[in-house]
Amino acid sequence: MKKSKKNSLAAAGMILVLLLAGVIFFFTYYQVDEVQVMGSSHYSEKQIKKMVLRGPLASNSVLAPLLYTKQNTKDVPFVDGYTVTRLNRHTICVSVKEKDIVGCIPYLDSYIYFDRNGVFVEGSTERNEKIPFFDGIKVKKVILNEKLPIKDETVMNTAVALSTIFSKNDKVPDHIEFGDDGQISLVYGDITVKLGKDEYLEDKMTRVLAILPLISGKKGILHAENVNDNSKTITLEQEQDENQNSEETWTGGYDEEGNYTGEGEYDENGNYVGPKPQSDLEYAKEKWIGGYDEEGDYTGSGEYDANGNYVGEAPTEESMAAKGNWKGGYREDGGYDGTSEYDRDGNYVGTLEDYLASEEGNGDGTDSANADSGNADSESADTGSSDSQNTNSEDSENGDYTSDGSTDNMDEDTDTETDYNSDYGDESDNYDENQDGDYSDASDYQ
Repeated sequence: MKKSKKNSLAAAGMILVLLLAGVIFFFTYYQVDEVQVMGSSHYSEKQIKKMVLRGPLASNSVLAPLLYTKQNTKDVPFVDGYTVTRLNRHTICVSVKEKDIVGCIPYLDSYIYFDRNGVFVEGSTERNEKIPFFDGIKVKKVILNEKLPIKDETVMNTAVALSTIFSKNDKVPDHIEFGDDGQISLVYGDITVKLGKDEYLEDKMTRVLAILPLISGKKGILHAENVNDNSKTITLEQEQDENQNSEETWTGGYDEEGNYTGEGEYDENGNYVGPKPQSDLEYAKEKWIGGYDEEGDYTGSGEYDANGNYVGEAPTEESMAAKGNWKGGYREDGGYDGTSEYDRDGNYVGTLEDYLASEEGNGDGTDSANADSGNADSESADTGSSDSQNTNSEDSENGDYTSDGSTDNMDEDTDTETDYNSDYGDESDNYDENQDGDYSDASDYQ
């Protein structure tokens, strides 16, 4: 009897040991070492893993697909559901099905997210920066899974059209403003883009997105209201930084000990103001590509570049003054040769010949342009100045941007205007860079 009991206990113990060994083998053999995430644009892989794979059984590639697949999720914003699948014994994949959200609007102290049908699909106290934010779409009440009560259907159609354009690139603005008169504005940092009304949106945005990288770091208003079938003009109304140092306003020259050296980067009060801004001549000399003689030896005064190309004499006060208000002479790579068509900031300003011709065409000439057309030097103390550049951008879809235009001076309060005349595609026309584009009220949507 005792032997029978002992044998039974031994058998039970053996079974338990085998079961325990089997469990250990099962969890060890199917241990998850890698988790792949697909279909998530709102959350990072780390966030998805944390919200989906909760609990110790998630580390098993056989049990995880059975226990963690969810077709309906109410606790995860922007997500309809997710599926967990086993790729191999050490790897599982989490496939996320996101809600079709195209934009959001402010409502009370929250954000209301809607789909392309204008249906309220999600609410949150936090704003998702990857989703276009529309300011100016107002609603009195909202109901989840029902259409937002907006009287003007065209406003929602415009919002969906813009969201579709933004989804094709990474240039989602900080927010989009809808005015009561139907005017549309986009805010990208310190740049406000004026699109006008819902006409030629695709054409306008194609040009705007090509120009934005070229004006990075600037402040002002980019006017694209006048883009239509007959005009491709986009104008930058640039805001001048009142605190920006110039050669004339620089207050430095002192060293850290407060001694005036003329080269120090501190003012007389010990405030750091940076190095003294270079004059046009100093900057041109520094960036001048010449200095080599005919034998290729650098002398500092030779009239050849490092490749043996003749580039003429080094810039002088006389040669710089002869160019008048034309600020060109720089190449695309920043080197100065006195003839290229870019300014020191990399803006395209056209050729000196074109600039002088345009001045003569206005009946002023270079000297009279300074007095009558620009007044930039004589009146800058009172009214500020603004520069206008006409720029043609081509083949923006391929990321290439080329320009053609001229620089004139106009009276503006601390604003600088830059005209970008942009032609895109093989079928684009050539436009006069000095032509004022008339705004078209045609309802055709490109």
